[in-house]
Amino acid sequence: MSAQFEGKVAIVTGGGQGIGAAIAHAFAKEKAKVVVSDILAEPGEKVVAGIKKAGGEAIFVKTDVSKAGQVQELVETTVKTFGRLDYAANNAGVLHPWLPATDITEEDFDKTIAVNLKGVWLCMKYEIPEMLKAGGGAIVNIASIASVVGYAGLAAYCASKGGVIQMTKAAALDFAPKGIRINAVCPGGVWTPMAATAMGKTIGDEPPPMENTPLGRIGQPREIADAVIFLCSEKASFITGFPMIVDGGDTVK
Repeated sequence: MSAQFEGKVAIVTGGGQGIGAAIAHAFAKEKAKVVVSDILAEPGEKVVAGIKKAGGEAIFVKTDVSKAGQVQELVETTVKTFGRLDYAANNAGVLHPWLPATDITEEDFDKTIAVNLKGVWLCMKYEIPEMLKAGGGAIVNIASIASVVGYAGLAAYCASKGGVIQMTKAAALDFAPKGIRINAVCPGGVWTPMAATAMGKTIGDEPPPMENTPLGRIGQPREIADAVIFLCSEKASFITGFPMIVDGGDTVK
């Protein structure tokens, strides 16, 4: 696919670790110029350094996706640096403490919605006008299988990711006639720092067995990145508004 992506520009939010880092590296491997965005500078800069070491082009822009001004600056910096915007993977997200719905604090509820849902909307709000200037583009919003099934203890998270799916569908209808495809990827269990922390482990530990998952294992970030690259590619040219589930079979049981 490299010929398609070569010379094009991609933004990846939450690109400092886990799925976001894998997506950033995947775009760079396809010879796209990558803008890595994260609220934490150190891991984001590390991803950029890795891309450059491998011969790619990348910059880091520190961004809190829940803040309109910072998202606008992210997109403006992208265009100022590379001249255009063609692809975006809106991946930044947070996970609140696992608690019954009535025990989630208002602060945690608001933060979850602000980052996971409002953040995706803000990203599209500023990304899409630049893609229109470039003649089209492709966006992939990272949702979760928590958008299609419920999880006890994760009411706000499930609500935020469910909202991402519905917003993706609506935005896809808005901009399909203008040459922008907008899809979502819904990961199941993936071995990331966030998942490891939720399981009381660290990312350096051996991934836990997943006997209840039909494929019998937890997913790897690169497998989600592969789905994102596919949805941005010409091989997915007739796909828009689609929530692609990548979960090892969890939701078909």
